[in-house]
Amino acid sequence: MIDETKVTRNYQITIPASIRKRLGLRVGDTLIVRLEGERIILEPKRRSITEIRIRLGKKIDWRYVEETIREEIEKE
Repeated sequence: MIDETKVTRNYQITIPASIRKRLGLRVGDTLIVRLEGERIILEPKRRSITEIRIRLGKKIDWRYVEETIREEIEKE
């Protein structure tokens, strides 16, 4: 996915809506910024399971989520 954004006079950028939606970014989320050669890489800071549980509340069957994670780890 490729999109454009401008740097403001305060050196801020706006992350395009299509990218925010795809990554599930929300106001207040933290991004990690790193430099690779001449490229600026932005990536969401990974959340802990506890933070995710608090954010989503009771909308999720956590036993299923934890079981799925264990299965994926065992595949590696």
